[in-house]
Amino acid sequence: MAKADRQGPRPSVWLGGGPRRGRRGGGQPSGLDRERITKVTVRLLDTEGLAGFSMRRLAAELNVTAMSVYWYVDTKDELLELALDAAFGELRTPDPEADGDWREQLRTLAREYRALLVRHPWLSQLAGTYLNIGPNSLAFSRSVQRVIRRTGLPAHGVTGAISAVFQFVYGYGTIEGHFLARAADTGLSPDEYFRHSMEAVSGTPDTAGVIQQAQDIMAARGGDTVAEMLERDFDFALELLIAGIEAMVERG
Repeated sequence: MAKADRQGPRPSVWLGGGPRRGRRGGGQPSGLDRERITKVTVRLLDTEGLAGFSMRRLAAELNVTAMSVYWYVDTKDELLELALDAAFGELRTPDPEADGDWREQLRTLAREYRALLVRHPWLSQLAGTYLNIGPNSLAFSRSVQRVIRRTGLPAHGVTGAISAVFQFVYGYGTIEGHFLARAADTGLSPDEYFRHSMEAVSGTPDTAGVIQQAQDIMAARGGDTVAEMLERDFDFALELLIAGIEAMVERG
């Protein structure tokens, strides 16, 4: 018999009153708490990625049995949700009482989110898998909404502006994080990996033409290192989006 398709969104740890305890195993393991388990989960995801993470691997890192971890969470999905929200807790957001320039506040939020995605390459996949409604994620969302509302855009344009800016950041940070992870896997620095990649595609007839056509654009952009090139592209693209918001406000 075919397995029935999943109906509705994936169950969330945040919709059940928080992580449930005592479903498996015996009494509470000594020396463990949810915060420590989540912190180690984040560290393992950073070093081994989603593919290398397992409850058994986590338990070994904590020096406990896998059943001990289940005293705090019912499933691996619950633990990944907790790790996702813990990562969002690293974001620095503007003071909600501050009346500073919305442009600078938006730049801060965008740069913080990009850095988070690069620091935790696994985050982008989880953010697209779960409802992402933990307290830290919601705090970030509230900050974003507050800043965009202060731009002067009409109410019906707020969500579109949020999508334009933060879906751009999501995509940029995701690709940047994956690039840096690929470079690290080869043992090369980002600059070495980029140089070897450009040499490889430039030496292939099917791709050499595209690279040659783009050389003047890349030269005009400037930047002696991958980090500088990424910074310049990100900053310019973000300024384009801010200018677009200003233009829409003036259009009224």
